[in-house]
Amino acid sequence: MELFKRENYLKKIRGFYHASDIIKVITGVRRCGKSSLMQIVAEELRSAGIEENRIIFLNLDKREYRKIKTADHLDELIAGFPQSRELMYLFIDEVQNVADFEEVLNSYREDGGYSIFITGSNSYLLSGELATKLTGRYIEIEMFPLTFDEYLQIKAFYQKPVDLNLSVELNRYILEGGFPRAILIDGLEDKRRYTESVITEIFEKDIRRRVKIKDREAFEAVRHFIVNNFGATMSISSLQAALTRIGMTITRATVSKYITALVEAKILYACDRFDMKSKRALKGEKKYYLSDLSFYFCDNTDNRINYGPVLENLVYFYARSRSLSVSVGRIGTLECDFILRNREMDYAYLQVAYSIAQSRETEEREYRPLEQIRDNYPKYLLTTDYLLQKRSGVRHVNLMEFMKNGTEF
Repeated sequence: MELFKRENYLKKIRGFYHASDIIKVITGVRRCGKSSLMQIVAEELRSAGIEENRIIFLNLDKREYRKIKTADHLDELIAGFPQSRELMYLFIDEVQNVADFEEVLNSYREDGGYSIFITGSNSYLLSGELATKLTGRYIEIEMFPLTFDEYLQIKAFYQKPVDLNLSVELNRYILEGGFPRAILIDGLEDKRRYTESVITEIFEKDIRRRVKIKDREAFEAVRHFIVNNFGATMSISSLQAALTRIGMTITRATVSKYITALVEAKILYACDRFDMKSKRALKGEKKYYLSDLSFYFCDNTDNRINYGPVLENLVYFYARSRSLSVSVGRIGTLECDFILRNREMDYAYLQVAYSIAQSRETEEREYRPLEQIRDNYPKYLLTTDYLLQKRSGVRHVNLMEFMKNGTEF
């Protein structure tokens, strides 16, 4: 089957295809498309004239490689392939399955005869030995499930029906989620079963093997609470207090440990709050967003959409997929939904709402934080409205059209 090219990520990695001194590390939640991205990179190399015998592709989740567990095993496996005097291209999928894999990668990188690409499904991949031994010698390409523009593109690519009404497609995207494989599954119930299987896989492979969870019920309570309150400001203390109120005895340390496990498995992403007056990050309270909204809807049988946190979640990952850092802004007693920063240290400020057409009060609430910001960086109000306001230099844009067109902030 022909693979859908996710150009947003390919353009980040193409300049490094032939770099033997830099390891290309592709990270992201399980099933977000990392393996497919590597396959497309390999296909582009073949199309550019690279011979098949110079490309080694190892998917360590496959049965044939189930015994490859140590650095020596991995080294022997790679060395067993025919070698070439020209540059070789080494792709290793789910490399974290191998203990001390970084020793092997570092030795092959030092030899200089390989351009190395690896994937991993959790944050352990870039912690510890890999980070310390390879500082400055790798680049990370972080992948996410499909953004709204990609969702529309991949449906068209696989000849799935796309409604001309973007509101209809937005609701479908919210309820179905953005896992690429789910696009090929017909029926919302079956899509939900697929997401449940992804959650089980993440727990077994990315959490249980690395984190000692003595009380599975307590872990599930923490996961369920955060998933059901994504986009809300919370702290470890407030979460512990909420769980205590429903009769669960759990320590702050355990709550913190379980949240860290969910973040490292890339189910959750923590968004820090930033005080714009003191120019400092606010400690303690954060917002947590779901790497895919299907994690919420497969946890709940109710298909009603709470557009406030849902649209924030979509915009958060749309910005993150474009390599922007994202934080929540505090301006005195007001809150700006997002502050975006690019690599050139340019900023943009965002408010996200379903609509401001319903009432004057809503309009005032959404504009007020942006109007309090005194610098000249761009300010956006993203809504689903098609009748757009012009006020105070704020760029009021239709969220669906903005994302559909892949617009940059």
